[in-house]
Amino acid sequence: MISSNDLRPGTTIKYENDVWQVVEFQHVKPGKGAAFVRTKLKNLKTGNVNEKTFRAGEKLERALIEKKTMQFLYGSGDEYSFMDNDSFEQINITKEQLGSVVLYIKEGINVSVMLHEEKILGVEPPNFIELKIIETEPAFRGDTTQSGTKPAKLETGAVVNVPFFVLEGDVIKVDTRTNSYLERV
Repeated sequence: MISSNDLRPGTTIKYENDVWQVVEFQHVKPGKGAAFVRTKLKNLKTGNVNEKTFRAGEKLERALIEKKTMQFLYGSGDEYSFMDNDSFEQINITKEQLGSVVLYIKEGINVSVMLHEEKILGVEPPNFIELKIIETEPAFRGDTTQSGTKPAKLETGAVVNVPFFVLEGDVIKVDTRTNSYLERV
């Protein structure tokens, strides 16, 4: 059990028969009345974010999340196969369970799979990934300003805004947390 006073961003709890992760918290002690903790919680199964208020000192059940490093092997239809790097066991994860992570994985890349009581909660791609641009507008003479960007479609299907000097066929580094261009490789 964990006290509501000990909640911090990243802490995972079991609440209302679901697993939640604390996104934000604020300990409030009004001038009149009892103190309370105002939180924003993200449901790790659905991805929904809700605001919840707990009494100060209220006991909550901590959820233990296991993270396994797995290698993405291949995608077949709506199923994606991953291999555990330690035991070499293979598991299939649906496109629905992966969500937007599908845009940042390619064959051979290692990801972090989050498990709770042997159920898959989600997949975290690496923070940075190198992907090839398969489609973008060509650069035109005079498009040399630093501030201009254009959309580029990557090999995984993701679309990222890139500077004008980046061309089709270039390999770029992308920040998967913000879906933004970092540099040309």
